[in-house]
Amino acid sequence: MFKKILIANRGEIACRVAATARRMGVKTVAVYSDADASAKHVAVCDEAVHIGGSAPKDSYLRWERIIEAAQATGAQAIHPGYGFLSENEEFAQACQNAGLVFIGPPPSAIKDMGLKAESKQLMEKAGVPLVPGYHGANQDAALLQAEADRIGYPVLIKASAGGGGKGMRAVDKSEDFAAALASCKREAIN
Repeated sequence: MFKKILIANRGEIACRVAATARRMGVKTVAVYSDADASAKHVAVCDEAVHIGGSAPKDSYLRWERIIEAAQATGAQAIHPGYGFLSENEEFAQACQNAGLVFIGPPPSAIKDMGLKAESKQLMEKAGVPLVPGYHGANQDAALLQAEADRIGYPVLIKASAGGGGKGMRAVDKSEDFAAALASCKREAIN
């Protein structure tokens, strides 16, 4: 059991992790940006460390600062919450390299499951039941349309470079597929 963990997130998820840790007798360290100095997750943790500017790219996505904060406070583990760094293989590996436990899947699992098409193929090989779909390398629009028509509508288009709901569209009929596919591709690129 850990004596102290750092929660590498903010908001409701950080509060929930802190509450669970408290029930388990584990001390907690919050990290916060300029914008979150007075946030609830900072108040409910036993300690708090400022990690940067208001924008996530200047704070919650700066994993080197998060690891430094964990080391400086004596935390033994880092809980990533969800979003931000929770699916970042490099962050999970950096935690291990720094002698910290990443509370989550090992870096190898994050890598294997991080790419939608590859993870679906891995699950298929393992015999995991899957929703019917196409996850091949050929991304030609006509082929994708034909696969959707074969599977039957409604279908859900999920861009492999998406994430967080980006590049995802429900399509109810064949004649709407091409426009939805183009929209998903544009959104996933940005």
